[in-house]
Amino acid sequence: MCFTTPYSQYVGACSTAQTYLDGIVNGVHTRTGWNDYGKIKLESGSGDRMLMGQPRNDNAANPFLTVYDTSNGSLVRNAARRFADGAGNGALDLKDMAFSADGSEVADAAYGTRLLNTDDLSDAANGYQALPAGATAGSVAFSGDGKYVARGAAATGATPDLLVQPADPTDSTAPLEFVFEGSLDGDRVAPRGMEWSADGSRLFAVTTNAAGSQYWLHVIQPPAVQYDTRFTGGLTHSPAQAVAGEPLAVRGKLESDGPAPGTPLKVRATRTDATGTHDLGTVTVKEDGTFTVLDEPDLVGDATYKVSFLGDLTHRPAEDVSHSVTVGKAPTSIALTAPEKATLSGGITITGTWTDRLGTGTLSSVTVGADSTFTINDIPRTRREVTYTVSWPGDDLHTSSTASATVYVTR
Repeated sequence: MCFTTPYSQYVGACSTAQTYLDGIVNGVHTRTGWNDYGKIKLESGSGDRMLMGQPRNDNAANPFLTVYDTSNGSLVRNAARRFADGAGNGALDLKDMAFSADGSEVADAAYGTRLLNTDDLSDAANGYQALPAGATAGSVAFSGDGKYVARGAAATGATPDLLVQPADPTDSTAPLEFVFEGSLDGDRVAPRGMEWSADGSRLFAVTTNAAGSQYWLHVIQPPAVQYDTRFTGGLTHSPAQAVAGEPLAVRGKLESDGPAPGTPLKVRATRTDATGTHDLGTVTVKEDGTFTVLDEPDLVGDATYKVSFLGDLTHRPAEDVSHSVTVGKAPTSIALTAPEKATLSGGITITGTWTDRLGTGTLSSVTVGADSTFTINDIPRTRREVTYTVSWPGDDLHTSSTASATVYVTR
């Protein structure tokens, strides 16, 4: 059994502390004499092999990777490599490491994923394709049956956080892609957060949020194939004029290849406006592929709706689709009720109804009641036709409105 023993007088120095490689040999704690700086990582593999890798840190600008033989109960160091060139470029930035099922190759997740020959740690003749743009590698694991390699990453939106693909880098079969996003899934695969069952039938993947303060466990059984999906026809909205504080429907269509899904697919929607991005939750896709996102925008101005399909066990993620909407103010109106004639001595009473989506407000010095009505009392100063005009200037969410009534005043 081997383990590492760091030594530091201060917690803040743990990441750069001197770390020793120790072991238990015949029941006795033994210090091997191999040591270096940083949180040294160990990984066992088939064929009585063990990897020791050094993360980059302030005391290790050019970290190493070493292979050990553990067959005789003690450690024998074999291949070792530091990766920087003469100018100091290309140093290893180790995030995770793993042996292939037969122990012949080593994968380094920092390079997303760099494949090395175990015998001398030289780069393999054929390597894995690059991770999708925007994904940062953090974890790697080979299945015990030799069929698959899992490559975990940190990514946002519909960019995959996990690829499960053939372990043979020359196999062009498209990877299975998984996106983790939100409070039910986590946001990314945790560093060194994956392990396969012994028979290779299941992958255990631990995801975390961006802060690294919460964790989720996902158990994945790779299917025979994963089908493509796509949004078609863009997004539309109704009513044509979006109004602040009133319902708005954003509609679209998601198409998927392969057989009909066993459970309905779900898309996730967001609205981005002047106050930031707002999560609108998930919406179920109907059998014909259509879906409707319901929202009530609460801010006048431009808003962008984005819909994502993050994929599932048998469907790949779709490229996000976006739609811009100009949100206007809610309309208002004023209706006046006034007599055709009135007298100077009797005065005039005008009643009115003021309407907006809330039903209350203030018109000049007249207050609108809870039932949206108001009353204006006036004593005219002369005999003639008098026109009364009532207006409201509107507010941040409502348009202005005006109404007039004409009364003939007699003595």
